Amino acid sequence: MPSRRHVVVVSLTTLLLFSLFALSSCKAVENDDDEDLSFLEEADDSSSSHYHYPDPAHSDDDDDSYDDNFGDFSSYDGSGANQEAYKQPDVDDKDVVVLKERNFSDVVENNRFVMVEFYAPWCGHCQALAPEYAAAATELKSENVVLAKVDATEENELAHEYDVQGFPTVYFFVDGVHKPYTGQRTKDAIVTWIRKKIGPGIYNITTLDDAERILTSESKVVLGFLDSLVGSESEELAAASRLEDDVNFYQTANPDVAKLFHIDPNVKRPALVLLKKEEEKLNHFAADGEFVKSKISDFVLANKLPLVTTFTRENAPSIFESSIKKQLLLFATSNDSEKFVSVFQEAAKFFKGKLIFVHVEMDNEDVGRPVADYFGITGNAPQVIGYTGNDDGKKFVLDGEVTRDKIKAFGEDFLEDKLKPFYKSDPVPDNNDGDVKIVVGDNFDEIVLDESKDVLLEIYAPWCGHCQALEPTYNKLAKQLRGIESLVIAKMDGTTNEHPRAKADGFPTLLFFPAGNKTSDPVTVDADRTVVALYKFLRKHASIPFKLEKPASTPKPESPDAKKSQSSSSDVKDEL
Repeated sequence: MPSRRHVVVVSLTTLLLFSLFALSSCKAVENDDDEDLSFLEEADDSSSSHYHYPDPAHSDDDDDSYDDNFGDFSSYDGSGANQEAYKQPDVDDKDVVVLKERNFSDVVENNRFVMVEFYAPWCGHCQALAPEYAAAATELKSENVVLAKVDATEENELAHEYDVQGFPTVYFFVDGVHKPYTGQRTKDAIVTWIRKKIGPGIYNITTLDDAERILTSESKVVLGFLDSLVGSESEELAAASRLEDDVNFYQTANPDVAKLFHIDPNVKRPALVLLKKEEEKLNHFAADGEFVKSKISDFVLANKLPLVTTFTRENAPSIFESSIKKQLLLFATSNDSEKFVSVFQEAAKFFKGKLIFVHVEMDNEDVGRPVADYFGITGNAPQVIGYTGNDDGKKFVLDGEVTRDKIKAFGEDFLEDKLKPFYKSDPVPDNNDGDVKIVVGDNFDEIVLDESKDVLLEIYAPWCGHCQALEPTYNKLAKQLRGIESLVIAKMDGTTNEHPRAKADGFPTLLFFPAGNKTSDPVTVDADRTVVALYKFLRKHASIPFKLEKPASTPKPESPDAKKSQSSSSDVKDEL
């Protein structure tokens, strides 16, 4: 049996060996940190001067294209505006207050209700909003509501203080406290949204003159025909009104007013009607429906949109900010639109409140063509696409002829998640032998998801200034690492290619896919955009260890003056 002294000696020896091993490991890490990367730093220096500014035609939602939310095609600005060449259109905005840093606080603090638009003069969305915003300012002026604007390109500090990430950004201030405006970018929507925030949410109509004025001036209204303008039914109607920012709610107990709104004066009360100026102008609330907030709101949500909305820059927010996220989009040329939109409308009647039906005129170069390109639509034949909305961004294609019954069946399968997603892809390149491998949708699995390779992937856009600035650095990195067989440096055009594993928040996005672990989410590269920083990131995260050896130095060619100097020196030695 070993003595206690023997046990202590063995224990101390084990502890000493462990300490020595840990020390040697630390030294190994230190030596790795001290790796001579001067030759990579030289590569950084040689590429530092390459920078191209973003194209404002593609980045006016965000001056910094690195954070551009490209997945939302509702942000497309078809103006193709050039900042220098842009001339601001004439808009009668005499009632819009111009804010600068010197008067911003005074206006916000001295007025209870203030709406503020942060804009850029060259921004296409801002140009489209300007006349609507000015008209809303004029209408709300008498209600002690101030509509103001800030040129964010001039007032940088204000824009930074209010975290302006894109244009236009609109806030509504109540007693100095702000929150984002979430309505559509039209005069009626702005006025309705603000009135709901500052008023009771529901308005009484007691005279025929008031009724006629409302029917003439508003494009969309809800009227409740009640026994009394106070009480539980009125309260339920008002509560439903606050859930619908873009529709004005009214109530009446006057049978003559009800008749003007196409309600039978002798109908059992409460009764409710939604009127709008598009197709299906009249929608009656079901007589047997419970007159409660949730049922009223569901009824309005299902019927407030037209059966089919033709896509424009102006109505894009109403489509993409709707609580109904799933959409069916019909792409058709102007010559085919009349025929196929009517078919689309017939199918839409089956999906009210469940799907949004959108018509895109794909030969409209200003708006329709870029949207068609985003969805990968080619040719001129009409086509129907299912789209899950910008949070998810999956696309589904209706195969075959566009008929009412096929659209109906497609829509039902779409709602029940029975469809297989469609992903865009450029053609697979015939030659892919460069230092940077070209990835497209159809070869993504083969290159990026190869379990035997560590893969660094850049997702870029051709027009993105930050991508252009990164390109020489990325090429240098790939050139330095081309001899590492286990490592692939690759890039993919994110505007023309898609893959479920290639999720990007903006351009450029750098993702690292470790070897042997391709089922897990990729690692987002958070290193500096330099050759050295990216190399260190790869060394740290690669599943297959590698180390780049410093290339042997090549003697510099001697200049004629140096040769002449050496010759003179030799002559002197000979003479000596």
